[in-house]
Amino acid sequence: MSGEVLLRGSGLTRRWGGLTAVSRVTLELERGTVHAVIGTNGAGKSTLINMLSGEIPPSEGRVELLGQDVTGWSQPRRARAGLGRSYQRTTVFPNFTVLENCRLAAQARKPRPWRWWQDASRCPDSVPVAHEAAVRAGLQHLLDREAGLLSHGQKRQLEIAMCLATAPQVLLLDEPLAGMGAEETERMLALLAELRAGHAILLVEHDMDAVFRVADRITVMVNGAVIASDTPQAVRSSAEVQAAYLGGH
Repeated sequence: MSGEVLLRGSGLTRRWGGLTAVSRVTLELERGTVHAVIGTNGAGKSTLINMLSGEIPPSEGRVELLGQDVTGWSQPRRARAGLGRSYQRTTVFPNFTVLENCRLAAQARKPRPWRWWQDASRCPDSVPVAHEAAVRAGLQHLLDREAGLLSHGQKRQLEIAMCLATAPQVLLLDEPLAGMGAEETERMLALLAELRAGHAILLVEHDMDAVFRVADRITVMVNGAVIASDTPQAVRSSAEVQAAYLGGH
C-alpha cells in the first residue's frame, strides 16, 4: 500500500521518570486508509496518540504532519493545521445543540474575535461548515437536539462531527466504539468507511471484530513497543501476536 503519508511518527518514545511508556514507535498514516493500533490496557496506545496529537511531548522522536515537522507544535496549532482527534470519554457540550457543538468546533479553527457584533449563530463561515459536518456524521435529523439528550452512540458520532468541523485531514480516534451496542457499532463502522476516502484515520480500539473489519493496517503494541505492524491477515496469523494479545481470536 503506497498512499500519500499525512502523519508520520518516527522513533517516538515517552518516559515518565524511570518508566518507559512508549519505546521507539514508528508509524505512518496514509490518506484513504484506517490504521488501527491495538494492545492490552497499559500497552502505551493512549500515550502514543497523545504524542501524535500534541497533548504531550515525546521524550525522543519526531512527528510530521503533511510533510512538516510539528514535534514542537501545541495541540491547538496541530488542530488548525489539519489534525483532529476524539477521546475515550465523550467531550461534547451537553447543554448546547448538535449544531451548536459543531459550530463551536468550526469557530475554534478560525476564531474571529474582532467581529464581536456579529451573531455567532449566524456566522456565514462556521454555520455551513458545522451543518455539513453534522450531516456527514449522520446527525442531520438531530441538529436542534441538546447534546446531553443524545444516546451514547450519537454522542460519539457528534464527537466525530466536531472533528470534521475543523476540516482535518488526519483523524485520531481513541476507542470510538467503547460502550456501543451492535446497532450503534454498525453505524459507526459505516461512518468510518465513508470517511476513509478523504482522510488518514488512526483507530485505537478494543473491539477486535470491528478492527479486523475496518482496518487496512494494524499495529500491535505490548509494553510500550510495537511487536507487529502489517495487514489484518498477517497480524491475525502472527504467532507472536496471538501469544501476546489475540489468543485464540
